[in-house]
Amino acid sequence: MKILKISLLVVFSFFAISFVNAQEKPKSPPEKVTGTINGATIQINYGSPSVRGRKIWGELVPFNEVWRAGANEATTFETDKDLTIEGLRLPAGKYSFFVIPNQNECVVIFNKEAKQWGAYKYNDKVDQLRVKVKPQIADSATEKLTYIINATDVELVWEKWIIGFSVK
Repeated sequence: MKILKISLLVVFSFFAISFVNAQEKPKSPPEKVTGTINGATIQINYGSPSVRGRKIWGELVPFNEVWRAGANEATTFETDKDLTIEGLRLPAGKYSFFVIPNQNECVVIFNKEAKQWGAYKYNDKVDQLRVKVKPQIADSATEKLTYIINATDVELVWEKWIIGFSVK
């Protein structure tokens, strides 16, 4: 009888611990932002990591390397109409969205292969568009990576950086 009680206690404890662990929020939850610029609907899907006391730019996100512009799967950028990004044409469609960060200039990339895990199989031969922008330093820190669709631009905001690009 004592062995049965101990066995039941072990099984119950296992299920209780499993349930509690299953309830933890992911560290980089999936997020989605939708907005309209000049009649075009734009949707950005991304994993939103937090700073959590880490140095982001130049360390967690290395300079001069392709970054998935979020966490987990590559960030996707979708538009239902053609856009002009920093003066260059981006046809309507769904793209994976990457950034090559640097202290002075960032390369923003729209890649035709929309479904990718991270940047591990990134292939620059299927880039639809690349533009260069200057990162801005924010007045205050942003804990969770966030995308903002404004009236004339899109911004990636994280830690104390804003990587924005004009959209028409």
